[in-house]
Amino acid sequence: MDAILLQILNGLDKGSAYALIALGLTLIFGTLGVVNFAHGALFMLGAFCAVTLNRILTLSHEVVDETRTDFLGNPLKVDVPYVYDILGEAAGNAVIDWSVPLAILFSIPIMIGVGYAMERGLIKHFYKRPHADQILVTFGLAIVLQEIIKYFFGANPIPTPAPAAFAGSFDFGAMLGFDPNTIIYPYWRLVYFAFAMIIIAAVFAFLQFTTFGMVVRAGMADRETVGLLGIDIDKRFTVMFAIAAVVAGLAGVMYGPINAPNYHMGMDFLVLSFVVVVVGGMGSLPGAVLAGFLLGILESFASMAGVLEVLPGINQIIIYLVAITILLTRPRGLMGRKGVMED
Repeated sequence: MDAILLQILNGLDKGSAYALIALGLTLIFGTLGVVNFAHGALFMLGAFCAVTLNRILTLSHEVVDETRTDFLGNPLKVDVPYVYDILGEAAGNAVIDWSVPLAILFSIPIMIGVGYAMERGLIKHFYKRPHADQILVTFGLAIVLQEIIKYFFGANPIPTPAPAAFAGSFDFGAMLGFDPNTIIYPYWRLVYFAFAMIIIAAVFAFLQFTTFGMVVRAGMADRETVGLLGIDIDKRFTVMFAIAAVVAGLAGVMYGPINAPNYHMGMDFLVLSFVVVVVGGMGSLPGAVLAGFLLGILESFASMAGVLEVLPGINQIIIYLVAITILLTRPRGLMGRKGVMED
């Protein structure tokens, strides 16, 4: 039982990232009809927003510390972050320690700007082009973005620690009545899952309960009719592209402490996220979220030692096997709209 619970937790952790990225992909496809292969790069950019903020907060200058000396008795020169001068040492340390959560606020305007620039500068010219053209141009954009990140930040992963308050692990075993230390799970992964649920709920609430969201949903169902009502649906869809970029960026920001950001992390998640979208149903937001968590849990169970002994390597292909099965039996996906991806 403890092994099963641990794999469910691992699956929810992976599924959170899959669901957030797939949610943004589905928002773009459902509103604009664009297959955006640059969406994984937005996830990567979010992670590097956290890296950038951490570097800004740790910018320092050299001062002489009279209270410390070297082996010759000379006062030591130490690096002091500028944030100490502004906020004091205690508050400065706290701000640096909480740089990842603070990067949420830092990344939102950046991701809005990047999303708006992508949609207005490039994507809008490919609305009526075949999906193959959309895939090629957005995939090329993703490569350009990751090479830019590689140029400025290097090719090696950059550790982005979680706040010290979340550095430990939670003992689920003791809480559930099992032996202590049988189900130990990192706090930050639990935070990531909770954060993902909040973002997903916020997106659904925005679409369901706001006038803007209702118009967008109407435009997704019948774009021409909404346009005939005098509503500039294109502007609203541009806003949705920016929102999708923000969702991907926030997913990347919070994922940094789990997996150190690197320039190719967007590509690592992109293919899996598209599989999630297809399994859930192209254009279906609930389907993307449901498939993200289901496939995350399935992948986690396929990674168990007992399963790998019987089926070596199954954890690497299980998601694709499920996708093939779904497409053969139900081309529209689990919750896809009728007619989408069936011709």
